[in-house]
Amino acid sequence: MAPALGFFFGASYAFDPRPLQDFCVADLNSTVRVNGLPCKDPATVTVDDFFFRGFKSAGNTSNQYSSSVIPMNVARVPGLNTLGLGVARLDFLPGGYLPPHLHPRGTEILIVLEGRLEAGFVTSYPNYKHYSKILESGDAFVIPVGLVHYFRNLADKNTVAFGVVNSQNAGISVVSNAIFGAKPAISSDYLSKAFQLDKKIVEELQSKF
Repeated sequence: MAPALGFFFGASYAFDPRPLQDFCVADLNSTVRVNGLPCKDPATVTVDDFFFRGFKSAGNTSNQYSSSVIPMNVARVPGLNTLGLGVARLDFLPGGYLPPHLHPRGTEILIVLEGRLEAGFVTSYPNYKHYSKILESGDAFVIPVGLVHYFRNLADKNTVAFGVVNSQNAGISVVSNAIFGAKPAISSDYLSKAFQLDKKIVEELQSKF
């Protein structure tokens, strides 16, 4: 895992602005709103602003996806502010998955620690080409920025992976939630035409999301 993470750290400034100081520990209590978060007074920074203890155990997988995501982000580690980096532990029960989603502001590297995971993404118009790979322990896979992708556990045991993105706020949009769970709702007449589905099916999907 170390070589892959080391490479990613070296390329972590690809999208977020490059910092102009050693660090800019986020002041989470500030009411100032900037592209990122304002900096604490360096005199008040402590070592714990750069520390996270949350990856030892799996997250809560008792949900419809049978998976969990534990993020290490600026809200949990203020020292990540302006560094162009985010990390998450991903846990999957047998049959667990993450639904198709995208990160509008970040490329992702997926690293599998235990188990067997299918990772795939689909390119944009006009080809919509599907690339997928079955990953095992020690394998890594790149998800280009902004492309719809998914993960699913193919092992008969739990699978553990880490996702690293080159943005402190890569964002996430789950395709099904965005389309069928929009608030206020998108017209079911329109969606039935766009997806070539019966309107009743669209309305049923909207009720679920």
